[in-house]
Amino acid sequence: MPDPAVGDLGPEALAYADALHNLARYLTGNDTDAEDLVQETYSRALGSAGQFTPGTNLKAWLFRILRNTFISQYRRQRGNPTVGGLDTVAPIGYGPADVGRAKDEVELDRLRKVMAEEIERALMMLAEDARTVILLDLEGLTEVEVAHVLGCAVGTVKSRLFRARAALRALLKDWKR
Repeated sequence: MPDPAVGDLGPEALAYADALHNLARYLTGNDTDAEDLVQETYSRALGSAGQFTPGTNLKAWLFRILRNTFISQYRRQRGNPTVGGLDTVAPIGYGPADVGRAKDEVELDRLRKVMAEEIERALMMLAEDARTVILLDLEGLTEVEVAHVLGCAVGTVKSRLFRARAALRALLKDWKR
């Protein structure tokens, strides 16, 4: 029987697991720590379900818990920095279809992988605040929601997002068409 304090928070909150994991991965630098961070986020969220006001923005509330949890863990582990790696892309299986087309697709897949690695490398070079604001924007949060997650004014979010995009653009200038 579900806990009345948790109510419907659990199933609705789980809908944001992938988005939380994406941000957690970029904050921590690797999948293992990201999974731990998301698990801790859900643990804290469910433990504090009574503090959540139904009808308010659950997604922003969860992102705020994740970010605060990361900051708390980072402060505790400041002397032990986490070094992350890039995930490998699973190979694509091709049938006995058109070999020429398959070669083109393999080349396109390689190019996408290289581009994705460059973008990820550039994101990881950004300061934590800049990386966070970019990733929250990519997750589709509005500026108001990002402000709630970061605990700052909307104007601050706008300026951070502008500066973060400019920094990312500068890091990826070689990819400009």
